[in-house]
Amino acid sequence: MRTRVKICGFTQVQDAQKAALLGVDAIGLVFYPPSPRYVSIEQAAEISRALPAFVNVVALFVDAEESYIREVLAKAPIDCIQFHGDEVAENCRIYQKPYMKAVRMQADTSIAELEQEYSDASALLLDAYHPDLKGGSGCQFDWELIPQQCQLPIVLAGGLSADNVELAISSVKPYAVDVSSGVEAAKGIKDTRKMAEFIHKTNSLV
Repeated sequence: MRTRVKICGFTQVQDAQKAALLGVDAIGLVFYPPSPRYVSIEQAAEISRALPAFVNVVALFVDAEESYIREVLAKAPIDCIQFHGDEVAENCRIYQKPYMKAVRMQADTSIAELEQEYSDASALLLDAYHPDLKGGSGCQFDWELIPQQCQLPIVLAGGLSADNVELAISSVKPYAVDVSSGVEAAKGIKDTRKMAEFIHKTNSLV
């Protein structure tokens, strides 16, 4: 099975278009104001509408107000929601959209319990724990914390780059990989060469 690629944290139309032409499966847009990769609703709408067919747009929220999420969904073409905070399952499923629940992995994290709680999620996105950051830290976590058999599709994030994505896929066998800082020239600005190399290495493992 081919491992899908999501690149997160776009802030510029041209970067998202380049990623699409390189073969990315999904792009992530960050609706979390403290993040250096934050985009306004207007920016998000412009980026989303500039993409060709068959590229999914994922909206990332961190403990956002329901009214804000609904405003984003009303004004920008969004295919999937990524909840990256402490959202409970009942607050993730009220938008009638496919969603992923991000999990900041620690030694005592129980994937089995999370799969029960978020049983209707399209995937669990497993990221590195950082005491101050909600994703995008560039840190890797111990992949041994991931069970060999999971009920939900796993999207692997956390410190991925072209240098380690092949090892990550062979070790974890995730449904998809998610990269942000590992393909950047600066925060929110993507490096075309790094994106191309990351996608190429991921696809070479088919």
